[in-house]
Amino acid sequence: MTPSLRQRLVSEALGTALLLAAVVGSGIMAERLSAGNQALALLANTVATGAALVALILTFSAISGAHFNPAVTVADASQGGLAWRDVPGYITAQVVGAVIGVWSAHAMFQERILMVSLHARAGGAQLFSEFVATFGLLSVIWGCSRRRPAAVPFAVAAYITAAYWFTSSTSFANPAVTFARALSDTFAGIRPMDVPGFIVAQFAGAMAATLLFRWLVPALPGTAEQVVVAGSNSVSR
Repeated sequence: MTPSLRQRLVSEALGTALLLAAVVGSGIMAERLSAGNQALALLANTVATGAALVALILTFSAISGAHFNPAVTVADASQGGLAWRDVPGYITAQVVGAVIGVWSAHAMFQERILMVSLHARAGGAQLFSEFVATFGLLSVIWGCSRRRPAAVPFAVAAYITAAYWFTSSTSFANPAVTFARALSDTFAGIRPMDVPGFIVAQFAGAMAATLLFRWLVPALPGTAEQVVVAGSNSVSR
């Protein structure tokens, strides 16, 4: 039976919340246990995020497609995989879920629930990194979903795990994740003033990859249920 819109929206909200709880919570834990070793903290944060992505995509992909990422949702809709009328609901569910996930991580580690990040992530290099990170994420999603759909959860998680390290921005690659992480003055945070640039770069990267793979792999799946995409802190079908 095809999931209802309400079921799909709850799936997107819950999946995104758990993703952000994993990203922010593992960042807090890593920073506390690494004794100031930033490389070790990033490694721990990376492993936890990658593992969570595999589990969450496998759990929610059959319900909503496991987007957890507005850039993925818009890209999917642009190719006919998701009705445009469902896009606002998906994005709202993702953003609300992301914020709840951040607050949940704060509560688990006895941090202040409400805060704003002071972590600067500015400059052309970081914006280009977000373009590359999101371009790569959508490339993995579109390329794998056509030829090896069962591999998508693992391919997406592997890509995000790598992108944490090969991009200077540590691969947010997800507008909902970016917005929510501005509400956490912890290891995973980003200043609110840096958020708009990240989001523009992410959508640009997503659409560039979607257009390219529409040409590279012309026969992309026509329905959202056939594609699974996850992002950094993000995910999709």
